[in-house]
Amino acid sequence: MLMKTPHLRLLLALVACASLAAETDGARILGVFHYNGKSHFMVFESLMKALAARGHQVDVLSHFPQKTPVPNYTDIDVSGTAPDVLDNITIDMALSWRMFSMADFIWVDTREVCRRALDHINVQALLRSSAGYDLVVTEIFGSECAVGFARRFGAPLVHVISSVALPWTHARIGNPDHPAYVPSYFLPYTHRMDFFQRLANTVLGAYFRAGNYFYNERPTSALMRRYFGEDVPSVEELVANSSLVLVNSHFSINWPRPAVPAFVEVGGMHIQEPKKLPQDLEKFLNESTHGVVYFNLGSLVRVQTFPEDKLNALLDAFGALPERVLMKYTGDSLPGKPDNVMTSKWIPQMGVLSHPKTKVFVSHGGLGSTHETVHSGVPVVGMPLFADQESNINNLRELGMAAMLRYEDLTKDSLLRAIRTVIDNSSYSESARRVSAVFRDRPLPPMDTAVYWVEYVARHRGAPHLRSAAAGMPLHRYLLLDVFGVLAGVLLLAVWAARRALLLVLRVTRPRPRPKRD
Repeated sequence: MLMKTPHLRLLLALVACASLAAETDGARILGVFHYNGKSHFMVFESLMKALAARGHQVDVLSHFPQKTPVPNYTDIDVSGTAPDVLDNITIDMALSWRMFSMADFIWVDTREVCRRALDHINVQALLRSSAGYDLVVTEIFGSECAVGFARRFGAPLVHVISSVALPWTHARIGNPDHPAYVPSYFLPYTHRMDFFQRLANTVLGAYFRAGNYFYNERPTSALMRRYFGEDVPSVEELVANSSLVLVNSHFSINWPRPAVPAFVEVGGMHIQEPKKLPQDLEKFLNESTHGVVYFNLGSLVRVQTFPEDKLNALLDAFGALPERVLMKYTGDSLPGKPDNVMTSKWIPQMGVLSHPKTKVFVSHGGLGSTHETVHSGVPVVGMPLFADQESNINNLRELGMAAMLRYEDLTKDSLLRAIRTVIDNSSYSESARRVSAVFRDRPLPPMDTAVYWVEYVARHRGAPHLRSAAAGMPLHRYLLLDVFGVLAGVLLLAVWAARRALLLVLRVTRPRPRPKRD
């Protein structure tokens, strides 16, 4: 008797997975994530746990050791070497991080974080060990002193990015980065830029690439020589041998762009199916007659540091809503909290966004939160504060699923107007569902895609065949300046020759003057 088609497909999928598992020997993988950003590490942690679940032995250097043991997962704990930033940033600090100050933080401050991590006794023991690794996985963000571990252990280098690609990502794998339609991480533009935006994107893109070399790569290379030996190559040389870059983006919300095989989009790979909500939270959501407004400004900024007028504007607006409001608030108390507002220091975000009573997400626009709300199909009122948040909100606005309210424009009336616009105009929720369907529709889930390519690099010993010939190519060759120079020379020579020939013809054919008669 023939098997029904769905069951046949399931069986074939299981056979394919079993075959892949059989072909993949357990590798030993070192993950080095010295930056102490929790939202960054959530992305990397999910990948390392998935690799451990596949039978690979993963050693993970981070500030966030596992609270309960995970099979095949070993912590190299460097917590305490850098100040804790989790729920520890004031609104004034967040608003001070503008384009150039953000670049300065990425280039300079993260190098000190890396130095402290390298000084840790656990890292010193790792450097002295005789361990062997098949792969080294590091973050692309600020100081990349971790790439020295690939040299130390003679292992292929894989990168993961918790955001869209930073300007200095592309050259190492020869990936196209055209400023006409690929906006810089540091600029709040979408892929459709007017002339002045393209001008700024081109000029500032070149500045950030050059700035990263002079203010980040060169000092980091000097730092690495202190820990990995005087003969260690520069950061520029080491990253030029990168095998793979996994980028936390997806064309459905971060726009289509050309990519070489070593540049793989895995946006949303940290997203997991939501767990059952705590009983009090489930009850609050279920009993909301008019639905729920969810407010969360991420894992860094403390809402209690808002000035009194801004905090009152939030509470007055929430109190005037018929909907209930679920608000992340890490303070011990919230004076003047309206009766329809529930606060919590920690909220299981995917569970809330997946709940049918959630009508709108008032968000800062961090990329992790952006992916989660898109995955869940919930429209957004965006209140960006720093870094790439305005760019993320602008992307959602262009897709028709978000409205923006700048922090400096926050009042009771402006917040109420933004929330009511998104809830009452059905086009926002319809667009959110449409974008969610596109974001979810992939050949493989993003985590499976990430795991496949990491294992691919391990199976093929660094997979050098993935590398584009553009990687490491001199700029004059990449931009064809030599070719255009020769063509320009040929054209000038042709023009000169044509001019000479024309003058010769004119000289030969010009009538000679007749001699004068006396």
